Amino acid sequence: MSNADKIVSVADGAKLVEKWKQEGEVVFTNGCFDIVHLGHIDYLEKAKAIGSRLVVGLNTDASVKRLKGPERPLNNEYARARMLAALACTDAVILFDEPTPLELITDIKPDVLVKG
Repeated sequence: MSNADKIVSVADGAKLVEKWKQEGEVVFTNGCFDIVHLGHIDYLEKAKAIGSRLVVGLNTDASVKRLKGPERPLNNEYARARMLAALACTDAVILFDEPTPLELITDIKPDVLVKG
């Protein structure tokens, strides 16, 4: 799977999670990840260590604007998704537009939720 292939739809993410659950626990976390820094990397690596796969829910540009203001995000959702997908600890990235990831979590049904 190439880095860009790690960016999946909710439907495809749900299928992957279902498959991955046969191998071990699937961990989910989420965030805006607008300016990825060492704290993010450390947090994501620790989240991955809890299970066998890590799915990252990523706020869309519109969602980030609603949460952080009209000047954000600094990096668009595609750039943010690609950066997260390039990390070895990340197995999938799924964009979501809602105020919270609850709907996404309900759709993909991970085993473990991690929030830093």
